[in-house]
Amino acid sequence: MSFYYNEYVPVAVRRTKALKKMEKLRKAGEEIQPIEPFRTRGIAKSFWGKSWCRHLESFSDYSNRLPRGRTYVRNGSVCHLGIDKAVANAIVSGSEMYKLSIHIEPLDPKKWSEIKNTCKGKIGSLIELLQGKISDEVMEIVTDPKNGLFPHPKEIRFNCNCPDWAEMCKHVAAAMYGIGVRLDTEPELLFKLRGVNHEELIQIDDEIGQITGGKRSRRRRTLQDADLENVFGVELENEAEHPTFEPTGTCIRALRSTLNLSQAAFARKVGVSAPSIAKWEKAEGPLNLQAKSFQALEKVFKLIHLK
Repeated sequence: MSFYYNEYVPVAVRRTKALKKMEKLRKAGEEIQPIEPFRTRGIAKSFWGKSWCRHLESFSDYSNRLPRGRTYVRNGSVCHLGIDKAVANAIVSGSEMYKLSIHIEPLDPKKWSEIKNTCKGKIGSLIELLQGKISDEVMEIVTDPKNGLFPHPKEIRFNCNCPDWAEMCKHVAAAMYGIGVRLDTEPELLFKLRGVNHEELIQIDDEIGQITGGKRSRRRRTLQDADLENVFGVELENEAEHPTFEPTGTCIRALRSTLNLSQAAFARKVGVSAPSIAKWEKAEGPLNLQAKSFQALEKVFKLIHLK
């Protein structure tokens, strides 16, 4: 059991200080990805996000620390949460700003192979998989407590620079719930954390047939191929003319609205910072964008307008 005391600092004061520090990091070139405060009853809304949270709460090891983590993630104390292969790095605001990392062991290859074999032919498309629109049978397979995709406590290691000596401090708990929030909009991050490729659950050749519907008119095939490029990240022959993307604040705002994404989520999708999106959306007239940013926005534009 750990004992330490810090003078209580009101949440509003902590958040104001945290925002200033995060802005300094942004200006220094750091990519900051916060979990914005929210007031919904549940932590997560999607199948993947809810399943992650339920999995965490199923372990008695975490039961005494998770409640404080829920409070912290709700009030916006997770100032940054970056998720990469087998690791999540976070900055959480408490009495001070604490840096932490969550290391998750890659999914055992044998277990991944068994999941793939069991799911073979049971998932309609990658779109259905990522949206959680899958059969109860597949849900049971991927969320199985012992043999599913989610990690066991022994496969998770924490490291936080706060003075709490507990195995899971409240800052780590907040970041763990933050992963569930992030899975609402980017479910593919779960597979990234476990070091596996979600596309392997689907047979690409089978998907091409399902999405294009076999032999169709050239126009119909072209539209569906654009969707296929978006879902699978593969490039197909496309003979139709693409619409032209004009970079304006109004257009960028419309793209984000169509995808139903927050500025932060849309920023991650196109590889820029959330403040950049906010700045672009407020701008009037054509924007002078860097080539990389223009190409990313143009790709999103074409995929939407070819649907």
